[in-house]
Amino acid sequence: MIPRRRRWFIVGIIFIAILFNYVDRQIVSILKPEIQKEFSLGEDGYAVILNVFTVCYAIMYPVTGWLVDRVGPRLVMFFGVMTWSIACFGGGLSHKIWHFGFFRGLLGLAEPTNFPAQLKVVTVWFPGRLRATANSLCVAGSSIGAIIAPPFIAWLAINYQWHMAFIVPGIIGMVIAVLWWLIYRDPPEEIAREAVASSGTSYSSAFSWGQLWKTRTLWGILLIRFVSDPVWYFCLFWLPGYLRQESGLTLAQVGMFGWIPFLAADLGGIGTSAWSDSLVRKGIQPLLARKIMLTTTAIFAPLCALTVHVPHAWATILLFSIVAAVCISWLFTVSVVVAETFPAGNVASVLGIAGGCGAAGAVVFNYFVGQMMGTLGAGKIFLIMAILHPLAAVLLWTMVRPERPDFTTDDHQQPVRI
Repeated sequence: MIPRRRRWFIVGIIFIAILFNYVDRQIVSILKPEIQKEFSLGEDGYAVILNVFTVCYAIMYPVTGWLVDRVGPRLVMFFGVMTWSIACFGGGLSHKIWHFGFFRGLLGLAEPTNFPAQLKVVTVWFPGRLRATANSLCVAGSSIGAIIAPPFIAWLAINYQWHMAFIVPGIIGMVIAVLWWLIYRDPPEEIAREAVASSGTSYSSAFSWGQLWKTRTLWGILLIRFVSDPVWYFCLFWLPGYLRQESGLTLAQVGMFGWIPFLAADLGGIGTSAWSDSLVRKGIQPLLARKIMLTTTAIFAPLCALTVHVPHAWATILLFSIVAAVCISWLFTVSVVVAETFPAGNVASVLGIAGGCGAAGAVVFNYFVGQMMGTLGAGKIFLIMAILHPLAAVLLWTMVRPERPDFTTDDHQQPVRI
């Protein structure tokens, strides 16, 4: 297959893998009342189940980033997709809470493989003028998965039983893992060099692991993900249940309408990514183009504070359609910022560390939501969420800049594994 054509097939497989990644992780939120009834869980117990997944996810994210930079995306993503599919399948066979918790933890350990591998692929296969668009097409699977999940999972649960909502996606994921193994290849050296050179990053050298932690930009990215990721986790883990328990929608109605915010997220994420790429083609420096776009989207994030003041489910869905578009725009493009501020040999490691930090922020937030949702109500939660993306925009402008190794010392240089 012609390499420049192969890269778009690779994007397609990543899209499908991420799609089912998000279907698998969202099953619990869609079936929240059924899961709570099956295992006799309250709001705090439900939050514990979420955090079993999220803690494992946070711990493993930096490890998988490091593995991708060392052994390449092909192996890491294959074993990751296969393992999380087995975990999803196992969750459907669970009849005891500790069994279910074990498989949710295994799912959390396996799912982080996706995004460091995806960013590595985009960095070494696509030049700067196409990178944000290619990246957004890959990770659009996240919000498409969230769109598909409500009707798909609701249909399985209504027509069969809740266990099948875990078993069927698990089987599909195993097929995806095999397809990835058959299709993915590393790019020819000339394509990889052209891709990383387009944004001024280094192809042949990289920071050592210790040197990464001395860069200001790494800490900026970590803080950005820590404060902004929890809003997206809320959309995934709490919004479907909120629509059922606070807005009065049935499971069938969530299946019919619960996908709307995630469609808006996908369209917004792809549209804003294409906009930032168009700014680059007009001559604006890539990193500056990303900062302009992200700051513009952050202006709309505070709208979520209005949620408790709207009386109808459709208004809640409308507000969270806007908020979800902001979240996905940030998740899509912060990854591109990583690719444009660090050498190619470090991008998976940086994204892994950042993703773990974002999941850690979600752990804290999940606990906070679990405690407050049943006592103080949702209003204070939405007020806190309203300021998180504007805060992330301040961090973006003050802490994020291009980082380059000091090539005068040998211990800063590492070979790049693509």
